[in-house]
Amino acid sequence: MYARYIKRVVDILLGLIAAVLLMVPMVMIGIIIKIDDPKGKVIFKQTRIGRNGKRFKILKFRTMRSDTPKHLPNNCMTPEEYDEYTTKIGKWLRKTSVDELPQIYNIIKGDMSWVGPRPVIEKEVGLLNARRSAGLEPFRPGLTGWAQINGRNKLTDEEKADFDAQYVGKISLLFDLVCMWKTLPLVISKSGFTEGCERIDRITDFEE
Repeated sequence: MYARYIKRVVDILLGLIAAVLLMVPMVMIGIIIKIDDPKGKVIFKQTRIGRNGKRFKILKFRTMRSDTPKHLPNNCMTPEEYDEYTTKIGKWLRKTSVDELPQIYNIIKGDMSWVGPRPVIEKEVGLLNARRSAGLEPFRPGLTGWAQINGRNKLTDEEKADFDAQYVGKISLLFDLVCMWKTLPLVISKSGFTEGCERIDRITDFEE
């Protein structure tokens, strides 16, 4: 009952409240992004895989310089590339996950939920297959999720899918609230956050 009907109502109500409360801070962040790099856009859009395999454009605050080579990935760069192509404000936005705030509008629209498996790109075949095997396709991707709380970037694809399956098995209003509450200290402490990698894994294209 909750997963099928009530969860969507909660998503919309919380989304509308958050959109109103965070409107001014988000506008201020947008202004800072433009000041930091006037040539680039404020919002970064990227195709992700959503509920039942449906593609949608996820929204984020832009964190990369406008002259970033289009082939560079945004989730697996060398430390040198990260330092060179991430804007000053962008580094803070990524580390604090504030760059994810525009996804409030993805939630209101119905592309996403507040809590669920994080949306991935089409070329992340390993994670998509693991989630498919776990029966997770019918669920909307989330702004945060049980896998993010239990390891975030440090988890393997199989571990992420396992935690996401655990979430689906326990899904309820109370558990969603617990997940959102547990997300706050992780964002503040930046626990599980990693940026850059030992090699270039070209799996993500930029879509400005």
